[in-house]
Order: sequence, then structure tokens, then C-alpha cells
Amino acid sequence: MLYASSGQEDVLLDEDVDVGTGEPADLIVYNDDHNTFDWVMKCFVDVLGHSPEQSEQLALLIHFKGKATVKSAALSELRPKREALVDRGLSATIEGR
Repeated sequence: MLYASSGQEDVLLDEDVDVGTGEPADLIVYNDDHNTFDWVMKCFVDVLGHSPEQSEQLALLIHFKGKATVKSAALSELRPKREALVDRGLSATIEGR
């Protein structure tokens, strides 16, 4: 975790700060130049439990739009899924609603 000082107060700078584990959030995956469609689709099936058809549609959205929301759920549910996708080489973030 990083800390920054504004002179008057210290501020914690960490994108994974817990603002409430039940908070609704979106898991977003970004396009890249090194993962194949087949690998991305396999990751979505294995990690997110998506069907092969849904995984293919999401992979195409990511390819053509540059990113896509691949799952919406509580923050506590998305964190381990994001980590699993990142561990497999995908670029993923969580954004609160």
C-alpha cells in the first residue's frame, strides 16, 4: 500500500481499499496483444463459470471495444476472480458502481 501526504493529512492510496465487501462492482477485462482468443475464453469459463458462447462474445467485445465488463457482483466475490485472471496473464480491474 502507498501513502501520500497532502501536508494536512495522510491519504491511503490503494485501488483495492475495502469500501465494503458487499458493494456492487464490475470486473473489467482489457484487450492486449499477447493473449489468444482461445486462452481468454478458457479463462472466462474456468474462472468466471461462463458458458463457451458467453466467453466468446465477451472476448469479441474486448477485442473490438478495447474492454468489457465480464462480471458484475459484490466486491468480495470479484476480488479473487480478478486475481485469478491476472495470474493467468489477463489485464483486469474492478470498478465500483
